[in-house]
Amino acid sequence: MASLLKRKELCVCQINEWLGVSGATASNHLNALSKAKIVKNRKDGRWVHYSLDQQDEDLNTLMKWIERKISEDSELLEDLKRLEKVTSCTPIELRNRQREKQATLSCC
Repeated sequence: MASLLKRKELCVCQINEWLGVSGATASNHLNALSKAKIVKNRKDGRWVHYSLDQQDEDLNTLMKWIERKISEDSELLEDLKRLEKVTSCTPIELRNRQREKQATLSCC
């Protein structure tokens, strides 16, 4: 959620790259957040982009508290710097890079 506070919208491929988890793992967690009405998603072809659901005033209050706490935590701030590296390229470029990396891992 911290990442969505800073970026407003992220593709699943960006989230899984940043967190170092599989796309399925990222999607499962994001689906749970979506069912809880914390995040919303939009499809763009094969890509699914997530953003915070800004409609709930209680959630907005929680997000402001989280944002304040993030600014006080050096480890989280470092994580967000890594996110900037992940989001410096488009989701298509990132996905191509992930596919190339996967191809080198799966050869005999």
